[in-house]
Amino acid sequence: MSGPLAGLKVLELAGIGASPYACMLLADLGADVLRLERGDPDAKATTTWDVLNRSRHSVALDLKSDAGRELVLELCEQADVFVEGFRPGVTERLGLGPDDVWQRNKRLVYGRMTGYGQEGPLATRAGHDINYEAISGALWPVGRAGERPVPALNLVGDFGGGALFLVFGVLAAVFAVQRGGEGQVVDAAMVDGTASMTAMTHALMNAGFWVEERGVNILDTGAHFYEVYETKDERFVAVGAIESKFYNELLLLLGLDGDDLPAQMDRTQWPAMKERFATLFRSKTRDEWTEIFADGDACVTPVLSPSEAARHPYNTARHVFTNEEAIQPSPAPRFSKTKAHVSSPPRVAGSGTREGLMKWGVSDKRLKMLRAAGAFG
Repeated sequence: MSGPLAGLKVLELAGIGASPYACMLLADLGADVLRLERGDPDAKATTTWDVLNRSRHSVALDLKSDAGRELVLELCEQADVFVEGFRPGVTERLGLGPDDVWQRNKRLVYGRMTGYGQEGPLATRAGHDINYEAISGALWPVGRAGERPVPALNLVGDFGGGALFLVFGVLAAVFAVQRGGEGQVVDAAMVDGTASMTAMTHALMNAGFWVEERGVNILDTGAHFYEVYETKDERFVAVGAIESKFYNELLLLLGLDGDDLPAQMDRTQWPAMKERFATLFRSKTRDEWTEIFADGDACVTPVLSPSEAARHPYNTARHVFTNEEAIQPSPAPRFSKTKAHVSSPPRVAGSGTREGLMKWGVSDKRLKMLRAAGAFG
């Protein structure tokens, strides 16, 4: 492994959504991640569809068996990080809570991924991205005037407020350990992380620049220069010309630079200007507008579908996507010396049991004993 996290050893109790994405990011950057989950220890290493599980071995394990639990504790002795995404109290009941693993390794960082956190009135409640966005205040402002709020897939709460904050917290805690500290719990709640990402919105509200009303502000489609417009061929372009120099170029390329227009920040004229822009953009196809704005700095781009994005010249030139047996996003960010890469495609659950455990020092004899004891389910 050549990534910047080479040498970091991570145990992942398999979950869905945010925690596997966090572990994918760690593995892509070179961490040695063992994904522990229900599966067949004799399964062939065939590729599956779920790219969130790439770049690491899948180990079949029955966490409810004494042998399975003991194996996890043994592995904790050499691990740097432990990641779980269950509801609060589940790993404690399994005998794999923070106090259990710290008896084996005081330096272990214990990453916990939940929606509502480890404590509080909603800690044990079920939820999904849309719920975490809603209760953090991030969902309410997203949408057009007079319409319902629009959830941004699972990008904001699940991956942004959840997985990315978990990775950030885990690596910060590992850094603290390397400076002489002990392991600690990283309580990564999606609500907490999502709320953090609304910092700029709160800043604008505090300064009086943001009205608590959907679709009337500078970044929520209220402004004509920050909007998505339909084109002649029923496709779309995105306009983000906030700064005056970009806005002036936008007007130039739209053929409006000589017209008597209101000031850019005259909010009373935004609705009328949006109608004018909409009429203009419907006069040409998306690709025609893309060509017009190709060499300028008007901040206008085509709105691409996921499959189109994988074929776009910019993305292909920078290898933003990779085709490792299936089209998927490439590792990010990029490093000039310690390159990140997809070390393996996602494999069938359990198919990495032997190879993954032996890499962590479990002998062939020990594997046979674990199988006989029912550790693998």
